[in-house]
Amino acid sequence: MSIQSTPGVYIEEISTLPASVASVETAIPAFIGHTDLAEKNGEDVRGVPTRITNLLEFEGIFGKGNPETFTITVQDNYDAAKGAGEKLTSRKITAVPPAVPSPYKLYYCLQIYFSNGGGPCYIVSVNDYDNVPVKGDSATPASIRGGLEAIKAIDEPTLLVFPDVIPAVLPETVGSVYKDIYDAALSQCDILKDRFVVIDVKDVTADPFADAQNFRDNGIGISNLKYGAAYYPNLSTSLNYGYSSVVQTITHTNLYPSGGTLSEPGISNNLSLQALETTDPSLSRNTLAEIKKQYITLPPSGAVAGIYARVDRQRGVWKAPANVDVRTVIGPSRKVSHDQQADLNVDATSGKSINAIRTFTGKGTLVWGARTLAGNDNEWRYIPVRRLYIFIEESVKKATEFVVFEPNDANTWLRAKTMIENFLSKLWRDGALAGAKPEEAFFVRVGLGQTMSAQDILEGRLIIEIGLAAVRPAEFIILKFSHKLQES
Repeated sequence: MSIQSTPGVYIEEISTLPASVASVETAIPAFIGHTDLAEKNGEDVRGVPTRITNLLEFEGIFGKGNPETFTITVQDNYDAAKGAGEKLTSRKITAVPPAVPSPYKLYYCLQIYFSNGGGPCYIVSVNDYDNVPVKGDSATPASIRGGLEAIKAIDEPTLLVFPDVIPAVLPETVGSVYKDIYDAALSQCDILKDRFVVIDVKDVTADPFADAQNFRDNGIGISNLKYGAAYYPNLSTSLNYGYSSVVQTITHTNLYPSGGTLSEPGISNNLSLQALETTDPSLSRNTLAEIKKQYITLPPSGAVAGIYARVDRQRGVWKAPANVDVRTVIGPSRKVSHDQQADLNVDATSGKSINAIRTFTGKGTLVWGARTLAGNDNEWRYIPVRRLYIFIEESVKKATEFVVFEPNDANTWLRAKTMIENFLSKLWRDGALAGAKPEEAFFVRVGLGQTMSAQDILEGRLIIEIGLAAVRPAEFIILKFSHKLQES
């Protein structure tokens, strides 16, 4: 209280309202991989976590996808019987994408992320398209592991996504990139306890069970499984490949009757697509139309991260990101049957559950699973339960920072307890916690003889215990039918 020395009216404001817990963001992914560029406002941001909010912003800083080289042919058919000289009767244009496309999928994953409801995210560009990934156990700045280390220092991200680590399309020299990266990411989640990993299962065989077994045996370790979820198979998207009109050339062939003479000039062989835009705009448009009929196949993590953001925004982090449509896709790269999914969803030996993405008649392509990798763990089996705890833990942690260095007495304990109870009461009303009454949904305990001993207070510890009854998804709907005997 200030000391008044001059006669007059003085105003003092008295704070009576309790502090509140502000909800942290729940779906801010960090995408770590290769990009074409990495320059923002004239500064090199290679290896620097950079926050963006839309695809246009990404393109301005990091460029677009790695251009693919198509095999383009224009086949002209002539008929000498049409009059003086041969006349063009038909033209066939084909555009075949490369058998082994570029392994760098980050740009395309960003496209499908935003189209599935994604919002703000972080990008860590570790290298350009001219440099293959280095071995997974390297934490140098120009490696994906280096990107993972860089994002560790940023507090906001809550999801980790690695579009470029599927080894089926990477050179053999990269070693165990896949397992090393995901194990390191899960370890980071366990240390920080504020993020979750979205994992792509290698889709390389015609047998989902074989892919699942390979993933469980060689793709992931046995630690920190509650902090990640795996998805399968790849997605056949409606996104087009990137290409360069300067590099792209066209092979032209003329077919005409044996013995005939070609009087019409046709088009030049090995003409670039850029040159064709000037010499024959009509053929250029038709060629581009053929290129745009070719669609790229992507790992599912980008779309899934967008779905996490969409479901969190529309329903809440406690709603399972499943039974939700996947947008900008033609369908899964392979169909997973009901029986095949049983092997993916539950594995009694390893636990390592894999969430299937399936197509259903009349519904389209849906995410059809909501399990973490800890499929045999009753506490952390479900994605929404794990992510709800991350959300509450992080929100309460940030909100209680004001207590640091406050007197460790009953007044401070009551302020902290009331603040947390108000926050949890709102979550219970929103449907995040189970129970008919708040006391059935959660408890908050703090105090001497309750959560702390006299020694704890002497050593400066204020201990708060929080118990939650998280809602769990109804994964198996069981309908029981029986015959009822006629009574009249």
